[in-house]
Amino acid sequence: MILKQLRLSRHLTQEQLADMAGLNVRTIQRIESGQKASVESLKCLASALDVDIQQLQQEQFMINKNQDNWQALPLFLKVWFVFNFLQTKPTRRSASRVQLIGHVSGFLFCCLGFISEAALAGGLILLASAYLFNILIYQGDKYGIWYDTDLD
Repeated sequence: MILKQLRLSRHLTQEQLADMAGLNVRTIQRIESGQKASVESLKCLASALDVDIQQLQQEQFMINKNQDNWQALPLFLKVWFVFNFLQTKPTRRSASRVQLIGHVSGFLFCCLGFISEAALAGGLILLASAYLFNILIYQGDKYGIWYDTDLD
């Protein structure tokens, strides 16, 4: 069952999902660990996650380009994701990594700006690109198009 992947893709904790579904946290934990869920629990979870029961019972969670989230994404955002990652399957983890590298190296170059104006300019450009990646991550979360399947 893909309950854990669906929960993580929506950035929910087990407690939050339990509250939304009207279930006990222990029930969520049991289902995520592979135990069989009752039909009533499945109905509650499917309603809380806005999916049908058949999708909830799938064994593998995959996002494809035919999915509504990717289809609904405006063309300029699709191009932006592909251009920034040079791949058609963007992951949140890689975006976060690039953002962190941009912030750290931008800060270091800005510190070197006391010695060289060129380093300051480079640092500001790196910081600006890191903030653009922050917007990219926000858009990816908003439209739910990440290909991460194990967001732990």
